[in-house]
Amino acid sequence: MTLKWKTLLGVLLIGLVVTASVAVLQGSLLNQTSGERDSLLSKYNQLLSWSSSTNNAINFLQNVVQIDTSHYQATLLSNNFEQRTDLGGTLQQIMTYDLSSSDSKLYVSLRFRNNQFSRYQILIQEGAPVYSQPQPSSAVDSSKGLLERLAAYESTVYLGNMSSLLSLVSSSTQDIEIKEGNLKLTASQGESPKIVIMYTENNVDFSPKSLSLVFRDGDLVDMIDGYFLFSVGSTEVNISSDRVVTLARNALNSYSWTAEGTTVSDFQVVGQPTVIFHPNTKNSLELYPQYTVTFALDKVYPGGIDAIMVEVWADNGSIAQIKTQNS
Repeated sequence: MTLKWKTLLGVLLIGLVVTASVAVLQGSLLNQTSGERDSLLSKYNQLLSWSSSTNNAINFLQNVVQIDTSHYQATLLSNNFEQRTDLGGTLQQIMTYDLSSSDSKLYVSLRFRNNQFSRYQILIQEGAPVYSQPQPSSAVDSSKGLLERLAAYESTVYLGNMSSLLSLVSSSTQDIEIKEGNLKLTASQGESPKIVIMYTENNVDFSPKSLSLVFRDGDLVDMIDGYFLFSVGSTEVNISSDRVVTLARNALNSYSWTAEGTTVSDFQVVGQPTVIFHPNTKNSLELYPQYTVTFALDKVYPGGIDAIMVEVWADNGSIAQIKTQNS
């Protein structure tokens, strides 16, 4: 074969190799694009399954709270979504409504987490809420009806158990505390009656895993359901409240913070700290017993810091975190 034909053959072979490489690359990119599309579609479908519709919100107002929506001009002010990484990736959705009529103006907020009711709040701006049904005069009786209707709205077993516990309470003006199984109910009276039903085990009250109702002037103004969202990781309490103060003080020996370009490490605490026992999340949505020890400082330090809060796990005494507080 002459040099001319050898050169031509070499060029053709090189072109063939380049063409084949481009085809492989295009196929790879096509597969990658298809994979990304499928991933985005999966996430979108998950978002749809985790989110709640505006119909759900209106149904809640009508069937649970019994707001007479026909009396109002309802305007959806916002419908916001947020992926809560601090709550194990929970999808949080908050809808806000303006309900207006000639004699009443209300501002309503509804929160859903993973497509389940989480919180209802109402701000009465003018007049009073107009209901489709007569409302009981006592907070206890109102709560009984609300729980029954919420159980029908959500169809969850624990709400039925809570209703059974609440049925044991009479319409009393006295503060109440009763316990049955792993449920504990507290009812406090006053200007803003409050009823809380929480999970309890091993003498530890897991308050985040609870349902609470707050009333003002006979109207439900705040209802929070966190019972479905949290689980219990541990009930062990091996550290006493006296011991936890020592652990918290020792943790401050090596603590410092930076504010306004200044690193503060030489600070002084004064007086006796306050100690609060309040279970908190450690792993995703699992609750563990925890102490919060708050120390007051002798003066206001850079950043407006006048107190330091130390969180200590009650099962093993390890420090969860240290946070500064400002006035």
